[in-house]
Amino acid sequence: MRGPLPDYPWDAMAPYAERAAAHSGGALNLSIGSPVDPSPVSVREALAAATDAHAYPATAGTPRLREAIAEWYLRRRGVTVAPSAVLPTVGSKELVALLPFLLGLGAGEAVAFPRIAYPSYAMGAALVGADAVAADDPAEWPAHTRLVWLNSPSNPDGRVLSIEDLRSAVVRARELGAVIVGDECYAEFGWDAPWASEPIPSLLDPRVVGDDHRGVLAIYSLSKQSNLAGYRAAFLAGDPQLVDQLLTVRKHAGLMLPAPVQAAMVAALGDETHVDTQRELYRARRAVLRPALEAAGYAVEGSEAGLYLWVTRGVDAWQSVAEFAELGIIVGPGPFYGDYSPNHVRLALTASDADIAEAARRIAAGR
Repeated sequence: MRGPLPDYPWDAMAPYAERAAAHSGGALNLSIGSPVDPSPVSVREALAAATDAHAYPATAGTPRLREAIAEWYLRRRGVTVAPSAVLPTVGSKELVALLPFLLGLGAGEAVAFPRIAYPSYAMGAALVGADAVAADDPAEWPAHTRLVWLNSPSNPDGRVLSIEDLRSAVVRARELGAVIVGDECYAEFGWDAPWASEPIPSLLDPRVVGDDHRGVLAIYSLSKQSNLAGYRAAFLAGDPQLVDQLLTVRKHAGLMLPAPVQAAMVAALGDETHVDTQRELYRARRAVLRPALEAAGYAVEGSEAGLYLWVTRGVDAWQSVAEFAELGIIVGPGPFYGDYSPNHVRLALTASDADIAEAARRIAAGR
């Protein structure tokens, strides 16, 4: 039986948000990576055309959706999966938090994840009473580990794991008899070499696992690449036996994606033009915000991919949060992402061009 859950961390930001709101120019929220740009017209049209959704949707997804996901994996990630080895999910956070439960984990077992990480990995362990282990080195994953999370590109620090890193992680997970999952929802946004010119590798990449997906899953979300955060549109792929197991549990739990959203996903997965356009918007915003931060004395660490800038100037994170709030800028505190980032803050690129430009101006002016 699990113990009481911790308070929701973002509640601690309320006084800093109030301070930012008191700025004469108003608050600029760079703390949450929620897209602000329009959803693609083709996706909205597909959603509207599918609104006569009188029947229950299939938990497994429509055949066309599963085919579209498999086609996308081959085209964009260089990964071959059968349509029967993919599964749509109600966004990716749902899956991250529920996967230990869906796999049947519990007390006496462990969930491993990166030292600097999205907090839902640890929360998934807490929900089933499993041990939460923050460790980047596969050798540090304990013998009772049954689920391993990798996050590449990472939220919050934007680091990318190499083929060699991924391969070593898979080898260790298989030694432990653990399921290993790659959370890859920022994979379309690589900025620094070599990721500016070559695809960010998937955990299912044949250079990592060959054609053996045993015990390996990858998850992806359309929230970022297609501005579909409000649609809750994501999916997983990999080991066919694991996918079947998860499908069965999800059927019993009633975890099904609405039929109009499934139709919208097919449209999004088949249209790469809007992703290219969105990538360039984020690239331009990054090019405005990063030099302003560096000129103000902040070191940008990692951040070679993804939608955030992970910065520090060597002081306590909450001091930086307060200083940004005085400028009317809300940022994400490093301690929200574990115990190994006490001096960092995260700034999201998911704000309008005008807000990013104003944030850069305020940082440069110091007021």
